[in-house]
Amino acid sequence: MMINGGCFSAIITIYFCLLIHTLASTSQHFCRHDQRDALLEFIDEFPIDASYPSSWNTSIDCCLWDGVTCDDKSGKVISLDLNSISLNSSLKTNSSLFRLHYLRQLNLNGCNLQGEIPSSLGNLSSLTFLDLSYNSLVGEIPASIGNLNQLRNLSLWGNGLIGEIPSSLGNLSSLLDLELQGNHLVGEVPASIGNLKELKVLMVGYNRLSGNIPISFANLTKLFSLSISSNSFTSSTTFPYDMSGFHSLEYVDASDNSFLGPFPKSLFSIPSLQGANLGGNQFTGPIEFPNTSSSSKLQDISLARNRFNGPIPKSISKFLYLVKLDLSQNNFTGPIPSSISKLVNLNWLYLKDNNFSGTIPRSISNLANLEYLDFSNNNLEGEVPGFVWRLAGLTLSHNSFSSLENPSQEPLIKQLDLNSNSLQGPFPYWICKLKGLTLLDLSNNLFSGSIPPCLINLIDSLTDLILRNNSFTGILQDIFANATELRSLDVSRNKLEGNFPKSLINCKALILVNVESNNFRGKFPSWLGSLPSLHVLILRSNEFYGPLYHRDVSIGFQSLRIIDISRNDFTGTLPPHYFSNWREMATFTDENYVYMENLLNYSSVYQSMEMVNKGVDLSFARIRQDFRAMDFSGNRISGKIPESIGFLKELRLLNLSGNAFTSDIPRVLANLTKLESLDLSRNKLSGPIPQGIGKLSFLSYMNFSHNLLHGPVPQGTQFQRQKCSSFLDNPGLSGLEDICGESHVTNPTTSEQHEESEEQMFNWVAAAIAYGPGVFCGLVIGHIFTSHYQEWFTEKFGRRKLRGTKRAR
Repeated sequence: MMINGGCFSAIITIYFCLLIHTLASTSQHFCRHDQRDALLEFIDEFPIDASYPSSWNTSIDCCLWDGVTCDDKSGKVISLDLNSISLNSSLKTNSSLFRLHYLRQLNLNGCNLQGEIPSSLGNLSSLTFLDLSYNSLVGEIPASIGNLNQLRNLSLWGNGLIGEIPSSLGNLSSLLDLELQGNHLVGEVPASIGNLKELKVLMVGYNRLSGNIPISFANLTKLFSLSISSNSFTSSTTFPYDMSGFHSLEYVDASDNSFLGPFPKSLFSIPSLQGANLGGNQFTGPIEFPNTSSSSKLQDISLARNRFNGPIPKSISKFLYLVKLDLSQNNFTGPIPSSISKLVNLNWLYLKDNNFSGTIPRSISNLANLEYLDFSNNNLEGEVPGFVWRLAGLTLSHNSFSSLENPSQEPLIKQLDLNSNSLQGPFPYWICKLKGLTLLDLSNNLFSGSIPPCLINLIDSLTDLILRNNSFTGILQDIFANATELRSLDVSRNKLEGNFPKSLINCKALILVNVESNNFRGKFPSWLGSLPSLHVLILRSNEFYGPLYHRDVSIGFQSLRIIDISRNDFTGTLPPHYFSNWREMATFTDENYVYMENLLNYSSVYQSMEMVNKGVDLSFARIRQDFRAMDFSGNRISGKIPESIGFLKELRLLNLSGNAFTSDIPRVLANLTKLESLDLSRNKLSGPIPQGIGKLSFLSYMNFSHNLLHGPVPQGTQFQRQKCSSFLDNPGLSGLEDICGESHVTNPTTSEQHEESEEQMFNWVAAAIAYGPGVFCGLVIGHIFTSHYQEWFTEKFGRRKLRGTKRAR
């Protein structure tokens, strides 16, 4: 078919016009030069590392650069996303960033930004999204952020911001998401927060905020997620007692504040609520759930660490969707109600640290989805029912259970903690059939007989094996060749004998070994020094013998933090360089901090090391992760105290008493500036007490008695605070008038020695229990030291209850 010239000309014209329009449209996608230059100047303000986006160069259209988005029509930069690019510097007040006036989204999350947030940020008036979280920003939140009236999302999470929340944030009437948690903000939440009526997410937890929640908070009726945890908020009429208007609220975390008063019943009447954490407050009285229908959506209830009392109400059974229930650390009483068995979706059930009594209800076996159960620290008794062995994690410690029912089906348990009960009889052999068991704690019971060699069947997966304080006898089989995951081994205070298991050399993950108060024999296991993570070694009160040092064995123990080899029969001398490689006692590190912190919470090592008594704030113990201790007492080690001991500058406790050390006290002990306790008594030391020891400001206990010392006693304040008994039986010492009084400068009589020794021993035990800034201050290794002195005292003076040594439940 022929096309006439007019038609052809028209087609060409239309095509040409379309081409021009397409080219024009395409050209509008190009990045504007002023925007490109501003971006390049902005990135040049920082010492960019290798993570710098390589696409940022002038040969590529800046609208195609990584993290940059432009408007399709104008070519203006509307979004800058540099998430996790390490900028490693501060935002300048006159930064080129603020020339990008059309920015709608700015994401500088995790960029290692430092310094203050410049007030000029408030000039980016088009911003709808601003994320500066997880940086190192300091200073106050600038009030100018309140100028960003189009902002819908603001996140300053995880910085070091200080000061109060500026009231100007109340101007952000379009805000949907406000995240300020994880800073150091102080003061009250401003009343202007109530202007944010569109707000759906409010997160201000982990700050230092205080006071009442403002009444205007009641305006935030569209909230579905609220986190105000870990502050110092107190109760108000608005929250948590009048929540009737919060029809959309799904999650609330108000834990670790200072809320007080009765159970906030209205919070649990919100039909949309799925999770509520009110733990760590001061709520009191019984709990009474509202007349909630069984269609409630609640999946997670945590009321732990309050002062609730009385029984668990039967109305708990209405929360049919409940997956986690935590009522730990309250004063609940009565039996564990069978109504819990109706919570068919329950996966976690935590009732520890209460006053529940009776037995474990058989009806709990109906909870087919239950995996983790913790009933520890109650008054439960009777038989542990067999159905619990199908759980993944079971903690029943510190009760009065007397027997174990055999598994009713194949046991699946991965973490089993039965410590501190009244269980007796032989080791439960069915435990050897468990596959994948990681924690086994049978400590502080009445088990007897041998530790079966079948434990080798589960040694591959075990991380913690705690059998302390039973009556196990016989030999500890050498079963640890494949125990590559084992981190703690505690078989202390049994009646085990034989050689120390040498297969422990393969346990490269070992952090703690405690075999005290058994009948193990053999030479000092110096080969343990090659274990890279060994922090705690306790061999006290066994039958180990021989020298600690052999020329053909290198001295390791680079990671050792606590060693107690007292009350054995070690002999020989220590060379001057003996402690030269003990790195962890010389320099503080936080290696394995997380696991060591978990050890404090694990009842196994908790009991094994008597770190804190029940009721002591664990956070107080955590600050003692720097604790370093050495106890070589009650052996026959001779020769000079090695000069290399002066390298151990992190040492807090040093006990070399009851040996045969000779020569002078090393002056390098004055280098141990963190030393809190020093015992060199009952040796053959001569010469003066070094004057530098008197300058150790943390030294609160010392004992130089029963040596051959002479010369003046140092005049430091720490010496003047000691008992006279700390210097007994050193006829050559002078200058004791201020310490002992004029009438006691010469050696006291035998009865006086006994009296003062008794008083000294009580004081030493009290110091070990850690009062104030004294010897241990929370992280108490009581059974490493206290029980040794208790036994020694009993041998010398007869049985008498030591004051201040209440056993943890």
